[in-house]
Amino acid sequence: MAFEQFAQLPRSTRIRLAILTALLLGLAFWLTATLVNPGPPRTIVLASGPEAGLYHQYAQRYKSLLAEQGIRVDERMTNGAEDNLRLLLEPGSKVDVAFMQGGVAAAAGVNIEPLEMLASLYYEPLWMFHHDELPVTQINQLKGKRIAVGPIGSGTHALVTTLMDANGIRSSDTTIRAIGGAEALLALQKREVDVAFFVGGAITPVIQEALRDDALELVSLISAEAYQRRYPYLFRLSLPMGTIDLARNIPDSNIDMVGTKAMLVARDNLHPALISVLIDTLREVHGEQGYFESAGEFPGTTPVDFQVSNSADQHRRFGPTYLYRIMPFWVASLIERMLIIVLPLLVVLVPVANYLPVILRWRVRSRIYRWYGELALLERDIATRTAPVPIEQWLQDLDRIEQAVYRIRTPISYASERYTLREHLALVRRSAIAKAAERPSESTQDH
Repeated sequence: MAFEQFAQLPRSTRIRLAILTALLLGLAFWLTATLVNPGPPRTIVLASGPEAGLYHQYAQRYKSLLAEQGIRVDERMTNGAEDNLRLLLEPGSKVDVAFMQGGVAAAAGVNIEPLEMLASLYYEPLWMFHHDELPVTQINQLKGKRIAVGPIGSGTHALVTTLMDANGIRSSDTTIRAIGGAEALLALQKREVDVAFFVGGAITPVIQEALRDDALELVSLISAEAYQRRYPYLFRLSLPMGTIDLARNIPDSNIDMVGTKAMLVARDNLHPALISVLIDTLREVHGEQGYFESAGEFPGTTPVDFQVSNSADQHRRFGPTYLYRIMPFWVASLIERMLIIVLPLLVVLVPVANYLPVILRWRVRSRIYRWYGELALLERDIATRTAPVPIEQWLQDLDRIEQAVYRIRTPISYASERYTLREHLALVRRSAIAKAAERPSESTQDH
């Protein structure tokens, strides 16, 4: 009905209405797209770790997989988790996501409310290597020794410093060297340090090298359970005999360890669409069984020491939406945004469309009814006028109204109302002529 009435309007009116509608829709779309639901960025900045570390290796895999989705990863290599935390909290750093190690935020003592954990990725054991002739089973036995605790800015340094403080080990009675990675292993092999700590996955190259060095021993912590109970971000881990290398029987006994979890942490304003594609990437990279991880255990959203992103948790539990399963990321993202924009508009436009016939009816009838007021005044004048009678003026007014009515363009469905007005005009014209015949006109009196 509304469409038929719109089609019957004059062409100029239809064009004006169409232009107005297009402008309103365009404005609503632009405001919604730019202010309410902006699209996901095509580049994310990822803070990883040192070049020889596992964080960097995983960053390269993320970069390759996300490039297939049209997302560019700009990697920012750092000393490790402490540096990553600092960069995430610095607004000017432009870092969007970063690898993080459980316990680093607690050790730093900073406000982490602006950050969210997208997922935990894998276990990061604390590897404690020493010379084979140095019997060590607990951290409190290291007082007075030379210890490599990881470089400043790394997660290793943050965790080991916390544990040494808890065990009463101070720099005043112990030689503490802030070195890590290959440098720390080389120092241990050269006997420049007595113990070296490393935090990371079992496949980290420097850890693999240390495990295969016959001159070094991996400490089995007899107090591993105590650390798990005291620190919520630490977990007791077990490395069974022969797990690393069955042929060489590495390790040669069951090892009790403590470890934390590696996480991917983001600022809390990261676009939900990017979170979804990141979770899918994490599942592909970290979903398999590892030395300490069960298949499917990671990525996980059990809190470690950051609040968990709601978007990440929902996506991990329920998976991608139908659009993202059947379409490329950017196409699905565009359609999803369009739906978010269009559906609220429909809520407004559908009721408006229902009222459109009423609006159109009022607009068309107003063109006709406006002349009824003038005609009614003229008719009253004719009925009440006494001599002299201004017949010429009456007829001129009637002619003027009649010409205006002829020029009115109305839909066919309203033609009867225009005809009724013309009949009314004819009736008033006859009344005016009859009145003039009964009484002398103004022009006659003048003569």
